[in-house]
Amino acid sequence: MIVGFSFKEIGMSGIVIVAENGKGRYQQVVTAGQHQWLADEPESLGGSDAGPAPFDLVMSGLGACTSMTLRMYAERKGLPLERISVALSHDKVEVDGANRDRISRRITLEGNLSDEQRQRLLEIANKCPVHRLLSQSAILACSLEN
Repeated sequence: MIVGFSFKEIGMSGIVIVAENGKGRYQQVVTAGQHQWLADEPESLGGSDAGPAPFDLVMSGLGACTSMTLRMYAERKGLPLERISVALSHDKVEVDGANRDRISRRITLEGNLSDEQRQRLLEIANKCPVHRLLSQSAILACSLEN
Protein backbone atom coordinates (compact mmCIF):
# COMPACT_ATOMS: atom_id res chain seq x y z
CA MET A 1 0.00 0.00 0.00
CA ILE A 2 1.43 3.37 -1.03
CA VAL A 3 -0.08 6.62 0.20
CA GLY A 4 -3.47 5.07 0.90
CA PHE A 5 -4.00 3.11 -2.32
CA SER A 6 -2.83 -0.18 -3.76
CA PHE A 7 -1.31 -0.80 -7.19
CA LYS A 8 -4.40 -2.85 -8.15
CA GLU A 9 -6.60 0.17 -7.43
CA ILE A 10 -4.62 2.37 -9.81
CA GLY A 11 -4.80 -0.08 -12.70
CA MET A 12 -1.52 -1.98 -12.51
CA SER A 13 -1.61 -5.53 -13.83
CA GLY A 14 1.02 -6.73 -11.40
CA ILE A 15 3.80 -5.74 -9.09
CA VAL A 16 7.50 -6.35 -9.69
CA ILE A 17 9.74 -6.42 -6.63
CA VAL A 18 13.50 -5.99 -6.93
CA ALA A 19 15.76 -6.50 -3.90
CA GLU A 20 19.45 -7.05 -3.27
CA ASN A 21 20.27 -10.67 -2.59
CA GLY A 22 23.54 -10.05 -0.71
CA LYS A 23 25.48 -12.41 -2.98
CA GLY A 24 27.20 -9.84 -5.12
CA ARG A 25 28.02 -6.16 -5.21
CA TYR A 26 25.04 -5.35 -7.47
CA GLN A 27 23.06 -8.61 -7.65
CA GLN A 28 19.31 -8.23 -7.43
CA VAL A 29 16.51 -10.77 -7.17
CA VAL A 30 13.61 -9.76 -9.40
CA THR A 31 10.18 -11.18 -8.54
CA ALA A 32 7.19 -10.77 -10.85
CA GLY A 33 4.24 -12.87 -9.76
CA GLN A 34 5.41 -16.48 -9.60
CA HIS A 35 8.60 -15.76 -11.59
CA GLN A 36 12.05 -14.98 -10.21
CA TRP A 37 15.36 -14.19 -11.86
CA LEU A 38 18.61 -12.35 -11.17
CA ALA A 39 19.74 -8.98 -12.44
CA ASP A 40 23.33 -7.81 -12.19
CA GLU A 41 25.91 -5.58 -13.79
CA PRO A 42 28.62 -7.02 -16.02
CA GLU A 43 32.08 -7.55 -14.57
CA SER A 44 33.33 -4.52 -16.52
CA LEU A 45 31.06 -2.34 -14.34
CA GLY A 46 31.91 -4.03 -11.04
CA GLY A 47 29.20 -6.68 -10.99
CA SER A 48 29.53 -10.45 -11.19
CA ASP A 49 27.42 -10.85 -14.38
CA ALA A 50 25.01 -13.22 -12.58
CA GLY A 51 22.05 -11.97 -14.63
CA PRO A 52 21.04 -9.47 -17.27
CA ALA A 53 21.97 -5.82 -16.76
CA PRO A 54 19.18 -3.25 -16.37
CA PHE A 55 19.31 -2.06 -20.00
CA ASP A 56 19.20 -5.70 -21.14
CA LEU A 57 16.03 -6.15 -19.09
CA VAL A 58 14.45 -3.06 -20.67
CA MET A 59 15.37 -4.31 -24.15
CA SER A 60 14.07 -7.80 -23.39
CA GLY A 61 10.73 -6.30 -22.34
CA LEU A 62 10.54 -4.33 -25.58
CA GLY A 63 11.53 -7.35 -27.66
CA ALA A 64 9.03 -9.64 -25.95
CA CYS A 65 6.23 -7.10 -26.25
CA THR A 66 7.03 -6.51 -29.92
CA SER A 67 6.98 -10.22 -30.73
CA MET A 68 3.81 -10.89 -28.73
CA THR A 69 2.00 -7.93 -30.29
CA LEU A 70 2.94 -9.11 -33.79
CA ARG A 71 1.82 -12.67 -33.01
CA MET A 72 -1.56 -11.46 -31.70
CA TYR A 73 -2.11 -9.28 -34.78
CA ALA A 74 -1.05 -12.02 -37.22
CA GLU A 75 -3.41 -14.54 -35.58
CA ARG A 76 -6.31 -12.09 -35.59
CA LYS A 77 -5.75 -11.24 -39.28
CA GLY A 78 -4.96 -14.82 -40.36
CA LEU A 79 -1.50 -13.87 -41.68
CA PRO A 80 0.95 -16.65 -42.65
CA LEU A 81 3.51 -15.52 -40.07
CA GLU A 82 5.51 -18.57 -39.00
CA ARG A 83 8.18 -17.12 -36.70
CA ILE A 84 9.19 -13.77 -35.20
CA SER A 85 12.61 -12.81 -33.91
CA VAL A 86 13.61 -9.43 -32.47
CA ALA A 87 17.27 -8.40 -32.00
CA LEU A 88 17.87 -5.28 -29.93
CA SER A 89 20.88 -3.15 -29.03
CA HIS A 90 21.46 -0.04 -26.95
CA ASP A 91 23.91 2.77 -27.55
CA LYS A 92 24.30 6.52 -27.11
CA VAL A 93 23.96 9.00 -29.95
CA GLU A 94 24.32 12.75 -30.16
CA VAL A 95 21.13 14.61 -31.07
CA ASP A 96 21.22 18.42 -31.26
CA GLY A 97 24.40 18.49 -29.16
CA ALA A 98 23.03 16.24 -26.40
CA ASN A 99 23.72 12.56 -25.74
CA ARG A 100 20.59 10.43 -26.02
CA ASP A 101 19.91 6.75 -25.49
CA ARG A 102 18.99 4.80 -28.61
CA ILE A 103 17.51 1.32 -28.77
CA SER A 104 17.78 -0.28 -32.19
CA ARG A 105 15.32 -3.05 -32.97
CA ARG A 106 15.73 -5.44 -35.90
CA ILE A 107 12.66 -7.61 -36.52
CA THR A 108 12.84 -10.81 -38.54
CA LEU A 109 9.55 -12.14 -39.88
CA GLU A 110 9.41 -15.64 -41.33
CA GLY A 111 6.51 -16.80 -43.45
CA ASN A 112 4.96 -16.27 -46.86
CA LEU A 113 4.14 -12.59 -46.30
CA SER A 114 3.59 -9.96 -48.98
CA ASP A 115 5.54 -6.70 -48.88
CA GLU A 116 2.32 -4.96 -47.83
CA GLN A 117 1.79 -7.39 -44.93
CA ARG A 118 5.40 -6.99 -43.81
CA GLN A 119 5.07 -3.19 -43.83
CA ARG A 120 1.82 -3.38 -41.85
CA LEU A 121 3.52 -5.65 -39.29
CA LEU A 122 6.29 -3.05 -38.88
CA GLU A 123 3.62 -0.42 -38.20
CA ILE A 124 2.02 -2.74 -35.63
CA ALA A 125 5.41 -3.37 -33.98
CA ASN A 126 5.69 0.36 -33.38
CA LYS A 127 2.34 0.28 -31.57
CA CYS A 128 3.26 -2.34 -28.96
CA PRO A 129 2.63 -1.01 -25.43
CA VAL A 130 6.29 -1.06 -24.36
CA HIS A 131 7.34 0.76 -27.54
CA ARG A 132 4.72 3.41 -26.80
CA LEU A 133 5.92 3.72 -23.20
CA LEU A 134 9.57 4.11 -24.18
CA SER A 135 8.90 6.55 -27.02
CA GLN A 136 6.95 9.04 -24.92
CA SER A 137 7.55 10.73 -21.61
CA ALA A 138 6.21 8.38 -18.98
CA ILE A 139 5.19 9.54 -15.52
CA LEU A 140 7.49 7.88 -12.99
CA ALA A 141 6.11 8.13 -9.47
CA CYS A 142 8.57 7.36 -6.69
CA SER A 143 8.07 7.26 -2.93
CA LEU A 144 9.85 5.90 0.14
CA GLU A 145 8.36 3.23 2.37
CA ASN A 146 8.73 3.57 6.13
